[in-house]
Amino acid sequence: MRIGFVGLGRMGIGMAGRLVDAGHTLAVYNRTAQRGEKLRERGAVLAETPEAAARGAEVVFTMLADDPAVEHVVFAADGILAAMDNNAVHVSASTISVSLARRLMAAHARAGQRYVSAPVFGRPDAAAAGRLFVVAGGPDDVVAFLQPLFDALGQRTYRMGADPSNANLVKLSGNFMLFAAIEALAESFALVRKAGVDVAAFKDLLTSSLFNAPVYHTYGDLLVSANDQSAGFTVPLALKDVRLAIAAAESLLVPMPVASVVHDAFVGAMARGYEHRDQSVLGRVAAENAGVKV
Repeated sequence: MRIGFVGLGRMGIGMAGRLVDAGHTLAVYNRTAQRGEKLRERGAVLAETPEAAARGAEVVFTMLADDPAVEHVVFAADGILAAMDNNAVHVSASTISVSLARRLMAAHARAGQRYVSAPVFGRPDAAAAGRLFVVAGGPDDVVAFLQPLFDALGQRTYRMGADPSNANLVKLSGNFMLFAAIEALAESFALVRKAGVDVAAFKDLLTSSLFNAPVYHTYGDLLVSANDQSAGFTVPLALKDVRLAIAAAESLLVPMPVASVVHDAFVGAMARGYEHRDQSVLGRVAAENAGVKV
């Protein structure tokens, strides 16, 4: 397919690479153009604007940090909305608000275009390896058309109905659960550390018995090593996602008290100057709150 790809951050660069390797023709755009140089060497075309990336494409992916970034590349004068052909599909893989997803769906419908939300679960290494989990929301025929692309990006696609915003709500809910799991690990690790228990042995017990799941293995290892400086997902992005989850919950009158705890934990990490660190820095914050050095 002819694909436009906008956003070559930690996740986007790996995803775009997978599409190139699958044989698709890509025009890629990133605000920092040199991020696309390695993709150009593999056959992609570097576009100077989002509009140029979208022009003539059958599918345009956006993988960007937040709502304002997506709004800009879609609605700006040199954005993708004005450049996309009739029946072309915008696939937003970004973690955005439910309200923006609904706005995008309506705007593309007015322009005679199609829209699908397809946020993903997985860290940058999974993106580069095509091992993401894709959460797709949109009409069945459009998702079916996109399935070969999703197959190149991930190990499984989960369909969440015809309303694209459902996929965004599911993504925010899943991220909230991930953050809550990290916070629970952080607090329990701080407790056993302060008591002098071998935290690696504690983690081994957890992940080989009650909590034998990928999130506990991955983040348990990160919390044991306190290796939070190599950011797969930074604190400001996590804080943004918690805020979006709380906003969605408020709009539906769903109390989420644990989300407020996680929100405050990330605010605490920001206050300590940890904004460039991985979300697993919650382990360091919990230890510091307990007077424990890691």
